[in-house]
Amino acid sequence: MDDILTISLIIVLCVMFLLLTILIIVALNSKKKEKYRETSGKEKKAAVETPTKTYHVESVFDFMEFDKVEDNMICIKNGTKYVMVVECQGINYDLMSEMEKNSVEEGFIQFLNTLRHPIQIYTQTRTINLESSIQTYKSKVHEIEEALEKQRQKYNQMVASGRYTKEQLDKALFELTKQTNLYEYGKDIIYTTEKMSLNKNVLNQKYYVVIPYYPEDLGQNDFDKEELKNLAFSELYTRAQSIVRTLAVCGINAKVLDSNGLVDLLYVAYNRDDAEIYGVDKAIRAGYDELYSTAPDVLDKKMRELDRKIAEEAFEKANNKVIEAKSDKEKELMKKEESMDDLISQMARLIIEQNRTIVGEDIAERAIEKVNNDEKKKRGRRKKEVSVKGGTEENV
Repeated sequence: MDDILTISLIIVLCVMFLLLTILIIVALNSKKKEKYRETSGKEKKAAVETPTKTYHVESVFDFMEFDKVEDNMICIKNGTKYVMVVECQGINYDLMSEMEKNSVEEGFIQFLNTLRHPIQIYTQTRTINLESSIQTYKSKVHEIEEALEKQRQKYNQMVASGRYTKEQLDKALFELTKQTNLYEYGKDIIYTTEKMSLNKNVLNQKYYVVIPYYPEDLGQNDFDKEELKNLAFSELYTRAQSIVRTLAVCGINAKVLDSNGLVDLLYVAYNRDDAEIYGVDKAIRAGYDELYSTAPDVLDKKMRELDRKIAEEAFEKANNKVIEAKSDKEKELMKKEESMDDLISQMARLIIEQNRTIVGEDIAERAIEKVNNDEKKKRGRRKKEVSVKGGTEENV
């Protein structure tokens, strides 16, 4: 009986505990639903009361990686870095002979060995835009058409007047025919070029060497921003000219990009899709040139002065090294001439020693002794010559 009562009591307690748990869960769910209704009502009121959103116009410099293009340089991070770019013309390596390939490889190795500063090689693929060429052709053809019309009127007047000989009329007809053929040829060029411009798969690759300069490499300095910019320009231009000369050994033609070239490079990099339709030349003509300033004429003078200075110092250095090389060879020749008698005596003694068994011991000993005596006599004569000329052997 006790066991049955205990089991019944346990079952009753378990049922009561289960009912209590269910009541607690139901109460919690009801509270959550009430909170959700309250928050949703507040959000609806806030949505009704919230005004329209305002948009802030950000500066273009907040997302561009450079500050400005100035003096043929790209200024980055408020003058903490300056960049100059060298544009290189590609060469067709696959069509070269083995000798030409070896020459290009040796020149490129020389280019890499002469580098004393970091560089970056950048390749930019562009879709060829022939619109500017077409406009140029059209203007030229328009001039030819005007000249042709004048020539035709002149010929008609000559024929109508009847005052010109057949030879003069034939000459005027020849000029008219030549002008007509030139006009037809120009129209054909425009048609072919316009047809080529419709093919958007015509691509062109341009190669660039990017040269950076950090003013912080100067260490502690008291230069202002203008002085740092001038120092950066001088250093970068010297480095760029050095790269242009070393690349010329490989047969690669290179040039330093000016401010307009740098703007075109950056414009294509940031507007790769739009650059095919609206080029940087149109943007400049439209007046969108507030983001950069071109170099003044004084920088052209500075470039010419640096070119002249580089050429003079290079010529002077080459001349000095040639003179040094000649003097080194002359010294070696003089040393060899002075030691020629000693070398002859040493070789003669060696030959006698090698043939001692053939000529006999006595004869070999006497022959070596005579060689030694001759060597002593020559040394004595050299000492007398030195004493007559003055100074010592070391001075000579």
